[in-house]
Amino acid sequence: MIAGQAVAADLPYYPPVIEIPDVDYGYSGSFYLRGSAGANLMWAHEVNHPTATPSRYAIDGFGYGYSVGVGAGFETGTGLRFDATYDYLGNNGMRATINDGGGPLVDGVHSLSLRSSVLLANAYYDFGFGDGYGAAGGAFGYVGAGAGIAFNDAVVTDPLGAESRSQNTSLAAAGMVGVGYDFGQVVADVGYRALYINRIENTTAAFPFSVDNNWVHEVRGTVRYRFN
Repeated sequence: MIAGQAVAADLPYYPPVIEIPDVDYGYSGSFYLRGSAGANLMWAHEVNHPTATPSRYAIDGFGYGYSVGVGAGFETGTGLRFDATYDYLGNNGMRATINDGGGPLVDGVHSLSLRSSVLLANAYYDFGFGDGYGAAGGAFGYVGAGAGIAFNDAVVTDPLGAESRSQNTSLAAAGMVGVGYDFGQVVADVGYRALYINRIENTTAAFPFSVDNNWVHEVRGTVRYRFN
């Protein structure tokens, strides 16, 4: 027994090896589909009627409307995400009061009805409100910007009820800011979008017009569905 204890005391000691797994920071890319709906208000500075005297008249009434849209995109898992969107926008009631001193236009209030199909490529950055990367779960905020094109279908109604319809294509751009909540596979947010439509015009009518630098101010809700 004494000899056995002496042999055991001479055996080398090897401490146990503990495997430490790599840290998983939760960064992973995913594709998503999105749908949006919102209410809007549109305004521009003035309308140009080149055949009237004077030719420029101040916009003195906002237009009101709505938008619905769909899109597809990819989020990198680092806060950046990108998508392409299609929105159908409707707006009615933006107006100008015309008084050209008995010229070719009917004096009084002329109103604009607009239907636009807007295609945008967008980039966003999501940021969390707590520790770590917030868009990997829980509440977050975001900022974004987009650029693209708008296909405009406009109807101008004069004080006598006569309508003049026109179509044109214009540069479009947008800036976005909002807050949301990440539920995992589904992400919901509500935000503000300033949509810029460079020009709405009719160059072929008997009394042509153009409205430059149109701003559509929107409050929108969006739902995203992740695929992985």
